[in-house]
Amino acid sequence: MKRIFFLTGILIAGILVQLSAEIRLPALFADHMIVQRDATTSLWGKADANKRVTVVTSWNLKRYTTTSDADGNWKLSINTPKAGGPHTIMITDGKPLTLNNVMSGEVWLCSGQSNMEMTMKGYSSQPVEGSAMDILKSGNKNIRVFTVAKNHSLSPLDDVKGHWQEAMPVSIRDFSATAYYFGRLLNEVLNVPVGLINSSWGGSQIESWMTREMLSSFPHIAMPVPEEKVSSPNKKPTYLYQAMIHPLAGFTVKGVIWYQGESNLHNYQEYPALFAAMTKGWRTSFNNPEMPFYFCQIAPYNYNPRDNNSALMREAQLKVAQTQPNTGMAVLMDTGEPRNIHPAKKKEAGERLALQALSKTYALPGISSDSPVFKSIEIKDSVLTVLFDNAPMGVAAPNFESKLFTLAGDDMVFYPAKARISGSKVIVTCDQVKAPVAVRYAFENFVAGDLFGTDGLPVSSFRSDNW
Repeated sequence: MKRIFFLTGILIAGILVQLSAEIRLPALFADHMIVQRDATTSLWGKADANKRVTVVTSWNLKRYTTTSDADGNWKLSINTPKAGGPHTIMITDGKPLTLNNVMSGEVWLCSGQSNMEMTMKGYSSQPVEGSAMDILKSGNKNIRVFTVAKNHSLSPLDDVKGHWQEAMPVSIRDFSATAYYFGRLLNEVLNVPVGLINSSWGGSQIESWMTREMLSSFPHIAMPVPEEKVSSPNKKPTYLYQAMIHPLAGFTVKGVIWYQGESNLHNYQEYPALFAAMTKGWRTSFNNPEMPFYFCQIAPYNYNPRDNNSALMREAQLKVAQTQPNTGMAVLMDTGEPRNIHPAKKKEAGERLALQALSKTYALPGISSDSPVFKSIEIKDSVLTVLFDNAPMGVAAPNFESKLFTLAGDDMVFYPAKARISGSKVIVTCDQVKAPVAVRYAFENFVAGDLFGTDGLPVSSFRSDNW
């Protein structure tokens, strides 16, 4: 009997040794994944200590080898093929593990707060416009989606929870609507596979997506401490970056789309600087110093009147787009809802982000991606004229008039004004203001924007003053 137990023990020990020798991979490396085409990307994982690890890619039958360290960690880089698939990636340290149905295409990271998180099925009593038919017709083996489960940590994590899925109704209904519409248009226009990684958390402040190093120029921002009880981690610096972005860094992505800002109304003045620090830090983390960041300007909404006017945040975001390299902004002035901070028009958000990428990253000729932008004013007697950049075909409004302009004189009191479209100019007058000195357009919490470029892209709210 003792001999039987002894032999059984040896057998179990052998099985455990064999199991422990299996390659363990982060959730990001799995069946149905998409790798960035024509690039170098990293693979990493766990094995036994000091173990030889070999990777074989089916598209070129090339072998890559490395050795795990004393803790079993290993990492290597592979060269990816042109767009297409499906492919396989075999990884072995003696016992092979194969990733199947791998595609090569364009990979984008999608992040931000609730308007990025909002799925195609919507929120309770808050729908996504047109989602029923778009979910129904979403089946597409060349679109793959990965949703990072919410998590937070004060120290960097190695992995996330989530899995790759092919686009189909059951997967797309639970995926970010803004990200899906972005990816769907890229796939349609570029005719290549598209992978979308959604890592977002409703109500999150930009500081929560940044590390201590990224926030080092903002000493007034209080950093969390280890013994601190964690509540609302989406409002605290570093927590979301460490758990939901750091584990992804190293995987090659083409760029980032971002929909956030509502939770930073209180410190809109420093948002451009925070955004610059975040993008620089993420670009460093992903080893891509020119990685594009395309973002949504927050949509108009009736915020608490005690809060800052959200037009100030929209102005800050416009400044980002005008001054920071490799960025671009999707203007959403025509999509807001007065009592819903989660607008139903997610298709407009996603597709306007896609226009940014198609124009600036993929350099497709002949398309428009940027709205007309306020340039300057001219004043003659009681008439103020607004001039715009990026309006080669002029600006447009219903019946050639905008209802959203206001004028002020030296008393700094703004009155509703008449605004007449004249090519690429807007002629603004007001009976109450005989000597105008400043003009504003749609500079309120909620408005339904009525000024556009002739390509249909709305003009951002703006002001000529700094009062």
